Amino acid sequence: MKGSAGRHRLATIFLIVFVDLLGFSLILPLLPYYAEQYGAGELMIGLLTASYAAAQLVGAPVLGRLSDRLGRRPVLLVSIAGTAVGFALLGVADLLGHSLGGWGVGAAAANMLVLTLLFVSRVLDGLTGGNISVAQAYIADVTPPAERGKAFGLIGAAFGLGFIIGPVVGGLLGERFGFSVPAFVAMAIAGINLLAVYLFLPESVTPERRAQQARQERAAFSWGALRTALQRPRVGPLFQIRFLFGMAFSMFQSIFALYAAGNPLNLTVQQTGLVLGYVGVLAVLVQGVAIGRLTVRYSDRQLMLAAAALMAGALFLWGAVPNLWTLLAVLAPLSVGGGILNTVINSALSKAVYPEEIGGTLGISASLESTTRVVAPAVGGALLSWARPWGPALFGGAMMVWVAVYMWQRLFVSPDPPLAVRSGQPGGAPR
Repeated sequence: MKGSAGRHRLATIFLIVFVDLLGFSLILPLLPYYAEQYGAGELMIGLLTASYAAAQLVGAPVLGRLSDRLGRRPVLLVSIAGTAVGFALLGVADLLGHSLGGWGVGAAAANMLVLTLLFVSRVLDGLTGGNISVAQAYIADVTPPAERGKAFGLIGAAFGLGFIIGPVVGGLLGERFGFSVPAFVAMAIAGINLLAVYLFLPESVTPERRAQQARQERAAFSWGALRTALQRPRVGPLFQIRFLFGMAFSMFQSIFALYAAGNPLNLTVQQTGLVLGYVGVLAVLVQGVAIGRLTVRYSDRQLMLAAAALMAGALFLWGAVPNLWTLLAVLAPLSVGGGILNTVINSALSKAVYPEEIGGTLGISASLESTTRVVAPAVGGALLSWARPWGPALFGGAMMVWVAVYMWQRLFVSPDPPLAVRSGQPGGAPR
């Protein structure tokens, strides 16, 4: 991908991911309060939060493999439309909740209907929300392997910016106008995204590649595809690294607010939000600025090993911080290591498979990440209740030490082919 056309495609994908995550994060901080208003308890709220990730676990590999077979553009269009419908249901549910009492419907029945719609909206959005993996596959289609790490960093930066801006805007809208307004604003944002893809994003998968994919007759949407991928000497270790890193990082993200509210920090809600914003800014700087320079100078495996070691040290220190300022210092290397790993793992995966397998492979990667977001909150919460504040930090740090040792053994000591793409094999070969 060269010249202004290439830059235009990258800019369009950046905006698509940014707008997609902006719409999602508008709703994210409001969901617990939304559900609680209609009688949901802590267990119900936890299930509602997990339903999105659980649905994405199923949807991401399906969307990825469909994009290999049918093309990236039509899958992006359908998935964004599904997200818009999910947000619409979210807004309609609140409007119904306020209206059903006037229609003679009992409070219990009204609450049940609203909560059902909330679950349907989150599951639908999760099934179609795996389009981030399709956007990553599009980037892999239109960038040479040497530039792919930098391009994936732009995706990460768009992701981070959406999470920085969305919760603030969603909180302001929800507090002033109620829960339905942020949902309908998110629906409108998804509509803008749909229009942008339709008007400005050309297809990246050629008819020849789609025909080649159809001839392969692989089991497209089964756990057999994952088992086969895990047997490859390069793809398998990368998937395992993706899962273990995801567990450690998702545990930190999911329990941070609960951790910050208790001893020794006792942060307020506003302070916690500002700290998370600080983490988001660091992630954007790493993935949007630093990663491009790092991938030119160092190989994927060198960056992954250094990032894993950095994260391990930062997680251990996280469990021992005595105050806010020490926490901010510790979160800097944690954010840097997490940002590098999150970008480079998917970049390395895209280079380790045939071009017609990129979408499905990145879809499996997204599903593994979704699995960690289902499991990590429960594990982290149990560890925090057992040993506050150092339980989750010790567990996460030990996990990242294991990841670093595993990387050294499989990506450096192993005689298997290196991650770098061999000459004469554009797009890479399965390893």
